[in-house]
Amino acid sequence: MRVLGIETSCDETAAAVVEDGRRVLSSVVSSQIDLHARYGGVVPEIASRRHLELIDAIVAEALDDAGLDGASLDGIAVTCRPGLIGALVVGLVAAKAYAWSWGLPIIGVHHIHAHAFGGRLAGDGAGHGPEPPFVALVVSGGHSDLLLVRDWLEPRLIGETRDDAAGEAFDKVARLLGLGYPGGPAIQRAASEATAPIAMPIADLGDSLDFSFSGLKTAALRETERLGPTETRARAADLAAGVQTAVVTPLAEKSVEACRRHGVASLVVGGGVAANAELRRRLTEGCAAAGIDLVLTPLEYCTDNAAMVAAAGSERLARGRVDDLSLDVESMAPIPRL
Repeated sequence: MRVLGIETSCDETAAAVVEDGRRVLSSVVSSQIDLHARYGGVVPEIASRRHLELIDAIVAEALDDAGLDGASLDGIAVTCRPGLIGALVVGLVAAKAYAWSWGLPIIGVHHIHAHAFGGRLAGDGAGHGPEPPFVALVVSGGHSDLLLVRDWLEPRLIGETRDDAAGEAFDKVARLLGLGYPGGPAIQRAASEATAPIAMPIADLGDSLDFSFSGLKTAALRETERLGPTETRARAADLAAGVQTAVVTPLAEKSVEACRRHGVASLVVGGGVAANAELRRRLTEGCAAAGIDLVLTPLEYCTDNAAMVAAAGSERLARGRVDDLSLDVESMAPIPRL
């Protein structure tokens, strides 16, 4: 089974072909970081227009890299929720056009759900990778979720951010410290040079598996005000290290606790923030100590990509859960809570 995946939920225009839900035949991603860097974040209208300019060429490149054409495919999977409405529309309209012209089924995919499928791409295409039940940590610029996956197509939310996502906190603090955009890699680079990390607060939510990062942004702002401009510049690395620790600690600890609490022995980690080296280190240590099998999504599939979309679409297609040309987009689409 060969499925073409299309992803345009935010600022990456991506297409990929995946075979049997696991083997990546091609994966093409065009990032818009340079376009949005001057604004310190994604501008929806700019993102949508860029998707429109690139989508056909990106799909053609993915098919060419896979050595296939439309007649060789079994279906087209496309991210249709959640995300930026204008950006989602570009990908969906393209997917509908290809599906109609090639006579293929179209499969709508939930973006957050797709990140949980990133762990499937960690193997060599020969059936390796996680199988339910497992807990999935999906952590990015727009989402910080813990999912309980007992069935590939029926994830249930067991933890989420109550305010800002981890990646958003990184972006805002990096901008505050003048470290550049995107914030995640900038914070990680600066933190690696810290000599005396400045401790930052971690929200106390009791025994909840939820997260909260808005207070961290405020604490970082107050610390820069206390230090003053000159000292802030001199200690930017120490501040970055403190912020990184305050983000990584609850993500790692609550992920392990979620596995323990729900009696599962596997943890899958995906999303852009899952590329953070400190988070991967803390998760590796925590899971080893708790006897949990850790599946880290390969770095190339952590940030938004279409291979994960094709993997998710393959599972839906295999079970006959396909859509038709009435499929629409949704900017908000919460995963049901357990």
